[in-house]
Parts: sequence; structure tokens; C-alpha cells
Amino acid sequence: MKVNIYIYILVMALVTYLIRLIPLTMIKKKIKNQFICSFLYYIPYATLTAMTFPAVLYSTSSPYSAILGILTAIFLAYKGKSLILVSCSACLVVFICEIILETFGLIY
Repeated sequence: MKVNIYIYILVMALVTYLIRLIPLTMIKKKIKNQFICSFLYYIPYATLTAMTFPAVLYSTSSPYSAILGILTAIFLAYKGKSLILVSCSACLVVFICEIILETFGLIY
């Protein structure tokens, strides 16, 4: 049974388009409900976290270096440091941890 892949692409495009189109056409007034506004405000952050967190854990040779990098980033972000300092410091901690682990033969 041979299936045309263009049918799948068309259905996927329609579903994606409708999901974005329906709220734009149905909601005409400003949303005044504080709960819904708060919920919609945090959706981009939750989505970004859900997409990047697994990638951070599996992008290194060892989960130990990934965890140390995450903890470094969380600590520096909590202290209010700049984004460039947080990201560079986390990368540096992961790099040093990977060198140490490779030196002792704990990763391949």
C-alpha cells in the first residue's frame, strides 16, 4: 500500500494553521481574566524550558558535567548575573568537568 506523503503534509499544515487561526478569529476583545493572562504570559518560558532542558542533559559526554553546568547556570541566574556570563560560565564548567573526567578515564 503506497501512501502519498503530500496528503500527510497537507493535513499537518491544515491542523497547524487552524490551531493558530481559530484563537485569532474567535477572540476579538482584550482578555481581562487575570488567571488566563498569567497563564498565557508563562507559556513561552515553559515551552522553551521543555524544549531545551532534555537537550542540555544529553549534549555532553557525561550527565555529571551536564548537571554541573545546569547548577552553575541556575546559581548565577539566581544571583542576577547577565545572560552572557551565565551561559559562558556554564559552558566553561562543562568543559573543565569533561577534561577532568576524560583525564581520569571516566568517559570515553
